[in-house]
Amino acid sequence: MTLEAKLAGLVSDLAILEDPQERLAHVVHVARPLPALPPELRTDARRVAGCVSAVWLGGELREGRCHFRCAADSPLVRGLMATLCDFFSGFPPADVAASELDPLEALGLLRNLTPTRRNGLESARLAIRTFAREAAA
Repeated sequence: MTLEAKLAGLVSDLAILEDPQERLAHVVHVARPLPALPPELRTDARRVAGCVSAVWLGGELREGRCHFRCAADSPLVRGLMATLCDFFSGFPPADVAASELDPLEALGLLRNLTPTRRNGLESARLAIRTFAREAAA
């Protein structure tokens, strides 16, 4: 599967939720049962700059594929970050690094967010791509 195909599937799955608020509620709900990011990964080095909420991003390379985990103080941001992490996890670093895809935008999840929150999420997406670039090198 490619990132483009994965995005098409996500867009199709969420198409039944036409209201942007319902979509946001859905991503918050889906993120609730996810395991918490261990305290040892909640370091300043892993904190995403530019986010108003405290956000941490952990990336690792396993069997040649990127895997991401996150934590955030805000349930909404945690849900959005979990969506980003899940979207880019399981793909080779070169694919993630080269991707210009923004699943949050494609899913209509950014429409009702403040500019500051959107900028923070863009910083997180760029941090994911940076990790992948460094892993691919």
